[in-house]
Amino acid sequence: MTALWTSDDAARATGGQVTAPWEATSVSIDTRSLEPGALFVALKDVRDGHDFVADALARGAAAALVSRVPEGVAPDAPLLVVEDVLTGLEALAAAARARTAAKVIGVTGSVGKTSTKEMLRAILGGQGKVHAAEKSYNNHWGVPLTLARMPSDAEYAVIEIGMNHPGEISPLARLADLDAAIVTIVAPAHLEAFESVEGIAREKATIMDGLRPGGVAVLNADIETAPILQAAAEARQARILRFGTSGTEAQLLDAFLKDGQTVARARLAGPDGVAHPLLFKIGSPGRHFAMNGLAALAVATALGADMALAAGDLGRWLPYEGRGVRETIALDIVQDALTFDMIDDSYNANPASVGAALDMLAASTPVDGVGRVSHGRRIAILGDMLELGPREAELHAALASHPAMESIDLVHCVGPRSRALWEALPRARRGRWTEDSTAMAGEVHHLIDAGDIVLVKGSLGIRLARVVDAIRKLGQALPDET
Repeated sequence: MTALWTSDDAARATGGQVTAPWEATSVSIDTRSLEPGALFVALKDVRDGHDFVADALARGAAAALVSRVPEGVAPDAPLLVVEDVLTGLEALAAAARARTAAKVIGVTGSVGKTSTKEMLRAILGGQGKVHAAEKSYNNHWGVPLTLARMPSDAEYAVIEIGMNHPGEISPLARLADLDAAIVTIVAPAHLEAFESVEGIAREKATIMDGLRPGGVAVLNADIETAPILQAAAEARQARILRFGTSGTEAQLLDAFLKDGQTVARARLAGPDGVAHPLLFKIGSPGRHFAMNGLAALAVATALGADMALAAGDLGRWLPYEGRGVRETIALDIVQDALTFDMIDDSYNANPASVGAALDMLAASTPVDGVGRVSHGRRIAILGDMLELGPREAELHAALASHPAMESIDLVHCVGPRSRALWEALPRARRGRWTEDSTAMAGEVHHLIDAGDIVLVKGSLGIRLARVVDAIRKLGQALPDET
């Protein structure tokens, strides 16, 4: 396998000292997933990565990036010694970016960053060699790690950039040195650290700080804070492509659900500026997926991708587990009709993403006459939305009046913050409320019936994955066909 980093290249990039020559084929920060031949980066987080260097080398790491020779490691072990490990990783990232001719796309937004990143991976995979993180590596160490892992012959790279506090996005965007930037949406999230949605928009807009002059900015035109984003893009002399429902370069005309997929009809301006009709599919239900898919198609086309090929490849994309995956669960191995569908969207939540998930549930069709209940139901199991600041009770309660709620039969709530939502629901729609996910997981066996469609949605910290696991265990294992 071709070396990603040699000791000489890494030393030049970081200014560090090499204790013995080495060649690394990958970069890792976790000994549990480390592959032989990797450069292990001894970052300090909850634990000090230096404590794991000996284990990393024993597992086959080619070398370790350290700020000192760790205890139990020989001085002549293959090490790259730098003053600060995170700074050293950032230097590797900058060098990796400088040595490639790849078109680099940055993706940020309150909702849909990872989905859009993965859509772009699928779209651009048919156009050339694509590099993107396998997980949501979007913070102060995840972005440089993703860049440091980028092969020199990459033709496209997709970098997810997130934030929890002011001032996080700009340095990461500048490190990535972007050819294009996407802002999926700006919505109430992380309000513990920001005074308003406008403050969040100003932070998201700093992704333009890393945009090369004349680069492409793909912006959501349907949000109230769109002028903040557009002003930042104009300041960088960007080519601006707006996506939304009207009067935009990428216009979503219609989106409807069919056979568990989303079929979208749009108009998209090509490189010549002429709007072309576009029909595309998403392999998962949800209008929000169609909107993010349109943004991904817009930036890919602006960077020279073939529009028809890109649309076809987008149709093969599926969301990650916990991010809107829909699955059918069989309650009986003999009676094929005794099934229900679960939408697992348990990875994250804020008011905008919960609203989108409720829209998706409302547009889904349950099956009548197959269960104990006479009709199939749309059921939502909603957990707390975290980091919403002093307005958290108000924002939870407001979900009760979301338009999609009119089409939802029952809402079960999990967590202390979601109590405000539960109390705001009309009694006919109000299901169970539990303090935590363990209690709800213990109740799901009598909350769900054949024919139902069940949405599970909440912030990661409320641990609704326990509820998802409990729901899956209601299913019957199918017989082995071999």
